[in-house]
Amino acid sequence: MDNSKKTNEFYDKLKTQLYDTALWPSEYLYKFIVVSKGPSINHIEALFDNLGAVISTKVSKNGKYTSVSINVRMKNPEAVIAKYKEVAENVEGVISL
Repeated sequence: MDNSKKTNEFYDKLKTQLYDTALWPSEYLYKFIVVSKGPSINHIEALFDNLGAVISTKVSKNGKYTSVSINVRMKNPEAVIAKYKEVAENVEGVISL
């Protein structure tokens, strides 16, 4: 199975789970991991700018990676998934959790 098919299946499953577990609009917690050095953290923060997001970061024990947690009110599961895709397209090396 190719990567794009797996990705689409993942997002389809996520959308179903989001509709089944929350009333929309709803608060959603994004979690990303990026390399601590470089512009990745600033890029992620910029993508959530003007959305009223509460963003927190935590540097790993060895300082190489940073966890970025973003709590933000989203209007529906499609908006949640669109933001995941936007981060993946614009932030090099990001890991979405």
